[in-house]
Amino acid sequence: MSGLSLIFAPLVPWPVIWAGAALAAVAVALALWRGLRAWALRAMAAAVLLAALAGPGVQTELREGLSDIVIVLEDRSASQSLPAREGQTDAALAHLEAEIAALPNTEFRRVRLGDGEANAGTLIAAALAEALAAEPRDRIAGVIVLSDGQVHDAALVPALPAPLHLLMTGRATDWDRRLLIRTAPAFGIIGEPVKVQLRIDDLGAVPGTVAATAGLRIAIEGGAAEAYAVPVGVDLELPLMLEHGGQNVVQFELIETPGELTTRNNSAVVQVNGVRDRLRVLLVSGEPHAGERTWRNLLKSDSAVDLVHFTILRPPEKQDGVPVDELSLIAFPTQELFVEKIDEFDLIIFDRYRVRGILPAAYFGNIRDYVQRGGAVLVAAGPEFATAESLAYTSLGEILPAWPSGRVLEGVFLPRPTELGQRHPVTTALPGGPTGPGADPSWGRWLRQVALDTAPQGQVVLSGLGGAPLLLLDRVGEGRLALLASDQAWLWDRGYEGGGPQAELLRRIAHWAMAEPELEEEALLAEVEPGALALTVVRRSMAEAAGTVTVTGPDGARVALELAETAPGRFTARWLAPAPGLYRLSAGDLERVVALGPASPREYEAPVASPDPLSVAVAASGGAVTALEGGLPELRQVRAGRSTAGRGWIGITPRGAAATIDIRLRPLLPGWAWLLLAATLSVAAWLIEGRRRRGLRRA
Repeated sequence: MSGLSLIFAPLVPWPVIWAGAALAAVAVALALWRGLRAWALRAMAAAVLLAALAGPGVQTELREGLSDIVIVLEDRSASQSLPAREGQTDAALAHLEAEIAALPNTEFRRVRLGDGEANAGTLIAAALAEALAAEPRDRIAGVIVLSDGQVHDAALVPALPAPLHLLMTGRATDWDRRLLIRTAPAFGIIGEPVKVQLRIDDLGAVPGTVAATAGLRIAIEGGAAEAYAVPVGVDLELPLMLEHGGQNVVQFELIETPGELTTRNNSAVVQVNGVRDRLRVLLVSGEPHAGERTWRNLLKSDSAVDLVHFTILRPPEKQDGVPVDELSLIAFPTQELFVEKIDEFDLIIFDRYRVRGILPAAYFGNIRDYVQRGGAVLVAAGPEFATAESLAYTSLGEILPAWPSGRVLEGVFLPRPTELGQRHPVTTALPGGPTGPGADPSWGRWLRQVALDTAPQGQVVLSGLGGAPLLLLDRVGEGRLALLASDQAWLWDRGYEGGGPQAELLRRIAHWAMAEPELEEEALLAEVEPGALALTVVRRSMAEAAGTVTVTGPDGARVALELAETAPGRFTARWLAPAPGLYRLSAGDLERVVALGPASPREYEAPVASPDPLSVAVAASGGAVTALEGGLPELRQVRAGRSTAGRGWIGITPRGAAATIDIRLRPLLPGWAWLLLAATLSVAAWLIEGRRRRGLRRA
């Protein structure tokens, strides 16, 4: 195959040639005006000279014909493993390979694709774009997709230079019932109902014998499932009650209906993070002092805290002669706070409180009972704790983790986490804390501490002057109690000697007392890696060893994980799950339920074969949809613009592409030929005009 074309390689710049052409045109016009008979020859001679300067040449291209390419996309995603589809795909693939091999000058390109990453589904458009990028577009004669049609990136199918055909797997009688979560909140308030919207749909050719109701099982945190009968094809709104903070896992599962295509879309998992609506804190300051504003600023800065703060400015023994009705101080509503509404508070803080008769003795009994029922009390003690006005001599003293020895220790000391405190979540990894065994924290020092008896209860997590207990944490009944034996925490807030993590320490103490999940001493956590079936199991414990964690899969199989200590009190292990599903973690009395991957993969959201997702791209390319259930189509070559599908056949369009293998260039005429031609024309013009002049002289 060859091709001819005329090209120019001018000997002088084109402006010079155009200027010469303009001069020649003027000369010819002048000759015509003067009536010279050879003006045409003069014009031809000028044109020949100008053409010689333009350098005309003949370019000959030698071309070699290229074969056409047919791209076959083979869908091997999860939905293609449903009944009959794998066999249909294998048979169609072998048939197409034989048909393409029988066509003249046609090549076969096979592209295999599976499930997309991170539950992305079937990404045929991405695979097609990659295949097109690897081949010249002018050689693509057709694209054939072997799939069930359920494509999840159909809107991204690129424009094609050839017809796109879908050979659809599946059966016309396929039907399925699926469970779909419409909306589910990411957060919910503990003790208040949250609403999950779900829907059950029947897809495909549903038999008339299938009931219009479905059985739905619901299990919370892996507990016993409860079964309900719900209608099909109706949006349902289900209220759920969250019972604890942190992650709450709710599993929904449809009872299998005989004859449905798959059960992989019969389950769904919803994870709702339980949070408290508002943390109600009662702060009672016994007297104004430098650290009082520290507590107030800390609690007021947390938008999730409702703070009620009272400071006793005028104790009963103070007599200054001012009539009571002229005082602007607010009366202390003791009965309302400590009798009627005490259970509404999540935490009660006594900040340097003195027993002065403002609160009746019976009220301290109410506070003790409040703690035993599940409440929380934090005592921030000052010098008054070592006197006869100490809270230790009330009914609250019965549950305090330590009693005062009657002495106040004056001196400079550096608070240090104890060996137990280095493992406790309240004091471990505090900013600026000790970096290793025997190391000192980089905190400022305190100046005063209340001495406690030598047999404290609970957990001593901070020590002070001479190793004396400084911060004690204890569980009493269902509640919690914390005792800070110093009123010097405000020195850290003021930056004394560099300060310290005052806000973080007090926040942790308060949140531990309110039983926030992230500060539990004994906890079992699971950190799921995004986009992978892997999780990191975290066991937090005050013990020296954590033992093993048992993982129970959705099929009942169990795996024992050995944990390694990665930080004081923190034991971890990374585990890769064999399949998506709901997994139960257990370590002693601790249990945790975690969902790995989607309970219902995207491939099974719509398992019934359908041409709808690809219909727009197929129609735009001029292709067709053929159901493989009706037989394998014949493959034909058709001209562009003709129909590409018919009864029992589909067509591809040969492109006739060619590659240039050689280019030859030769001048239109040699240089001497141009000069000879120009000279001949010029001489002819001279002879004609000279003969005419001689004739005029004779006349």
